[in-house]
Amino acid sequence: MSYAERDRYGMYSKMGDGPGPALMGADTLIGDNVVNAQDENLGDIKEIMLDMRTGQVAYAVLAFGGFLGLGEKLFAVPWQALQLDTVNKRFVLNVDKDRLQNAPGFDPDAWPDMSDMGWSSQVHAFYGTDATSSGMPMARTGAGTRGGAGSGMGARH
Repeated sequence: MSYAERDRYGMYSKMGDGPGPALMGADTLIGDNVVNAQDENLGDIKEIMLDMRTGQVAYAVLAFGGFLGLGEKLFAVPWQALQLDTVNKRFVLNVDKDRLQNAPGFDPDAWPDMSDMGWSSQVHAFYGTDATSSGMPMARTGAGTRGGAGSGMGARH
C-alpha cells in the first residue's frame, strides 16, 4: 500500500494542491515499500523517528527479512539516505540487498538508544551519510546544543 492509498484526508488527491510531495504526512509513509536501484524489495517503513530537539526527521525504521513478521530485523536508515520515488509511490535506498543484511540493525523487541552518538555514527558511516546534517546532535554538552542544518522531508523531496 502506498502513501496515496493511506491518505485519509485527501491531501495527495489533487496534483498541484495539498502538501506533497514536498511536505507529507508521516502517518501516510508508514508501510511504504523500499527498493534499491536494482528494483529489489528491501522491506517497508515501520516507523519514522523525529529528533525532538531539532524538529527534523532523523531516521526511517526499515523492516527487512523474515516472514509475516517472524525473524524480521529492523534498520534505522538515515533520512537523507532515502529518496522518494513519486512515480511508483515508494522509497529508494541505494544499498545492495546482500549488504543490507550486514547493516547495523536490531530486533523489534530490543531497540537501541538512537540518540547515542556512537550508535548514530556507526549507522551514518554504514549508509555514507553525514550525521551532522541529519539533525542528530554530535555532542550532549548543553540544552542548546543541536546538530547542523537538518534534512527534513521538504529538503529531501
